Amino acid sequence: MEPQEGLHTIGELAGRTGLSVKAIRFYADEGIVPPTARSAAGYRLYDAEAAARLDLVRTLRELGIDLATIRSILDREADLGEIAAAHVRSLDERIRMLRLRRAVLSTVAHRTPTQREISLMTDLARLSAEERQRIIDDYHDAVFGGLDLDADFVARQRSVQVELPAEPSPEQVDAWVELAGLVQDPGFRERAREMARAQERSRADGSFAQPAEDASRLAERIAESVAGARTAGVAPDSAEARPVVDELVAAALEGGAADTPAERRRLAEEYAVFTDRRVERYWKLMGVVNGWPAFEPRVPEWEWFIAALRASAGTA
Repeated sequence: MEPQEGLHTIGELAGRTGLSVKAIRFYADEGIVPPTARSAAGYRLYDAEAAARLDLVRTLRELGIDLATIRSILDREADLGEIAAAHVRSLDERIRMLRLRRAVLSTVAHRTPTQREISLMTDLARLSAEERQRIIDDYHDAVFGGLDLDADFVARQRSVQVELPAEPSPEQVDAWVELAGLVQDPGFRERAREMARAQERSRADGSFAQPAEDASRLAERIAESVAGARTAGVAPDSAEARPVVDELVAAALEGGAADTPAERRRLAEEYAVFTDRRVERYWKLMGVVNGWPAFEPRVPEWEWFIAALRASAGTA
């Protein structure tokens, strides 16, 4: 059969486009790329424009675009640019999910979690960035909601974002799973709110008026002095601990109340309210998830100091 000038048979078109004859017939029968003409014998013939349309159909199908959308594009009822952008977003999401699944499998490979832990890791890793942040925001609502606290302090707490990377390490997946479980634990939420309520009471009676810089310097001094005592093996209720405690109490009460057993007990109770290993763990996990520099835990030093304060108050 000799095709008309400028027209191609379906076999020639298949060789030119890389599509099978069966596929070309299907697109013709569906009205997506109908033949340009028919030969005298009734065979389908296609011109250059039809070949170009078939090339576009093949490309769009390879990109995962459905036939109904392709028909709309070819009929100029839909904007190809907008559809391409939508598919880019869809592909980005699929890539994100594949990366997270890879991270979960890497986590499973480097340790042996239970079946429930694997399910939890998969569920939590699948969340979008907005859904992950909502878990942290709900925690902040439960801790700070309805309390009269320093606005800047609350704003700093709420500004913390969960930024799990597109390709998290197994350690980051583990940290996110633990963090999500921690902030949704009612007991932990109540403990964090207890701290917030203590701040509210101190703000109301003026006892929490120490400048932030002074409080930070004092905290560093306590941590450094106590770390030295702990490294040396000094017990908090020993005679060797007494000079350390006396020096630190003098710094804490400088220009304020007198150093009495009752005041030492008050300091011990105040520090105990704001000392909790789980709260420090929260910041440790947040740092791992977000890739922050590691920090040395300080709660053991504060626990030592609190015990030493109580011991010295009982023997003063």
